Amino acid sequence: MYEMKYPHLFEPIKLGNVLFRNRLFASPQDYPGLTADNFLSPEATAFYETKAQGGYASVCIGDCIVDSEFGHAHKFMLKGDDVRCRVSLARTAQAIMRHGAVANIELAHSGKFAGQSGLEQGVIYGPMDGEGPGGIPIRAMDEAFIERIVNCYSDTAAFVKQCGFGFINIHAGHGWMLAQFLSPENKRTDRWGGSLENRTRLLLTVIEAVRKRVGRNFPIEVRISAEELTKTGYTFDEGLEIAKAIDAQGMTDLLNISVGHHEDDGASMYTHPNLFLPDGVNVHYAAEVKKHVKTPVEAVGALTDPDMMEELLASGQVDVLQLGRQTLADPDLPNKARAGKADEVNECMRCFTCFHNSSLTGVFYCASNPVIGHELERKMDNTPRRKEKVLVVGGGVGGMQAALTAAECGHQVILCEKTGELGGTLRCERNVPFKQKLDRYLDTQALKVSRNENIEVRMNTEVTPELAREIAPDAIIAATGARPAIPPVPGIDGKNVMGAEAVYHNPEKTGDKVVIMGGGLVGVELGIWLAQSGKDVTVVEMAPQAAGRPADPEPEDAERMASTAGRMNDFFEFKGDNLVHGIALGKQMEKLPNMRIFVKTKALEVTDKGLMVEGPEGKRLIEADTVIYATGQRPQSEAALALKDIAPEFHMLGDCVVPKNIMQATSIAYQVARDLGRV
Repeated sequence: MYEMKYPHLFEPIKLGNVLFRNRLFASPQDYPGLTADNFLSPEATAFYETKAQGGYASVCIGDCIVDSEFGHAHKFMLKGDDVRCRVSLARTAQAIMRHGAVANIELAHSGKFAGQSGLEQGVIYGPMDGEGPGGIPIRAMDEAFIERIVNCYSDTAAFVKQCGFGFINIHAGHGWMLAQFLSPENKRTDRWGGSLENRTRLLLTVIEAVRKRVGRNFPIEVRISAEELTKTGYTFDEGLEIAKAIDAQGMTDLLNISVGHHEDDGASMYTHPNLFLPDGVNVHYAAEVKKHVKTPVEAVGALTDPDMMEELLASGQVDVLQLGRQTLADPDLPNKARAGKADEVNECMRCFTCFHNSSLTGVFYCASNPVIGHELERKMDNTPRRKEKVLVVGGGVGGMQAALTAAECGHQVILCEKTGELGGTLRCERNVPFKQKLDRYLDTQALKVSRNENIEVRMNTEVTPELAREIAPDAIIAATGARPAIPPVPGIDGKNVMGAEAVYHNPEKTGDKVVIMGGGLVGVELGIWLAQSGKDVTVVEMAPQAAGRPADPEPEDAERMASTAGRMNDFFEFKGDNLVHGIALGKQMEKLPNMRIFVKTKALEVTDKGLMVEGPEGKRLIEADTVIYATGQRPQSEAALALKDIAPEFHMLGDCVVPKNIMQATSIAYQVARDLGRV
């Protein structure tokens, strides 16, 4: 008999006159892949619809700019004040609502950070005079302009309501224009600045104007930063007073309590928590606000576990939970939790693959969920023309995803793993505290494999050509992975040398002072873990930059950055493969005085005293008890190629072709498996 495990998560809540089916809301997320006119594309509509289909009570479209003339920070922001946007907004609202969710939309203005509008108009408007990106003048908004801004918010609110949205989010946090007025940096001497009462006035005026336009019973959500976490921003004491002022006004139905500031890297790591922070890191802000207000309160930030979220609601700490990147890692979290399959939820690893790709390419991709970025394609029938017997060789990230997708398409799958555990080489990081989500992801994939009736798992089974012929599959998917590459450095076979994988398995075998060859992601993350455990760590990297440390741009590029506002997301080439995770690594290293990185430094020889290197300052010895190599992976392609002639269909994927990251591995595995049986 079915038993509801999460009664509080799935208790409906009424905001205004709208009943929301549960307490799980999808947070505002923009979709950079807009049309040329900055309208929502069909791909964007499918992106939001996928979340509604997954069971969220509300799905929010982010970054809807209320003033496209003076409010755009960059080129890829949705125009909320252009009537031509009506069709795309209406279609998206309908796509969300037809799955039982309430369509929400975030209304925002970039204020003094409206660099794109400044380039187009020659001026930027903010709370005070100043100089904006690229030397563009910032002009203090006068009374007439403030009135214009208030009308922009109310006009856009009325417009999106007309388009079918049943909920509105007024964004007054994270350094956006309304937050700029709330900030202590706002030292205006008129009624719009100076004291906290005056700094709060514009937000309350906007809320009142929006309320008049949308009506008494239409739900309004207001998002604020509980504190800005910057040197010149407000602290929680003032954040609480702001929340109390909104509550006292009595025109807001839901208080969204976030933190941070989008223009400060350190603060943004709390706005969008990185993997070094605990689950629910910001919930305590919302819980404290709830003690002082009558308005329902919503928490956001690193929420992935249904058990944890149920407890937050059951204990009365908050009223609603808002999920961001988790809606990408698993859009079906609500449906799975309600159906009693919470142990199959794919929890967000907070790796920032989604942020990196959306800024770089305009498309959201998720490292662990290959559906993201292909939502529109998924809506189309892709049933195989014939069912096949599929042999999947290797039970790592790619192999498990290939097996699951092939089984979902109706194929009969045999998955062989030569070790006694699914998950591949990434299992070596299971004891690293900030990699627990990665291990949980591998556990979840393995669990789903074990439960799938179309998958036969054979552990401790190495697939030889003889065994493959005995199985006689219609298709073989080889995901045999890769092994650590050993650098050709004299002394690399010394007793004081270990590979990164071996260190993860046996950290106690390293000395108190270590040097790591390789400043890529593996080397830097390993260095952070060892430094956190008290080791003295030095990382050496031949390239001009290491993960988490930006390289100095060439002079002509530095000039270009300065002339175009130098927004960090425009210049990925200077920051590494994953910009936002790189920031997280950098901020973490700042907390570790016992860890250092040397770039443009070549390893020359391992000695019994450490590592001889040559860098910009010449040759020298870095003394160390243990020398560790983290210099890449070597594909295990030979074992895969031995099987290439045995089945009519043969595919190699993942690290056995070229070492890849999780997102690339799952994406390729997903598509390869969906293409089986079509010829």
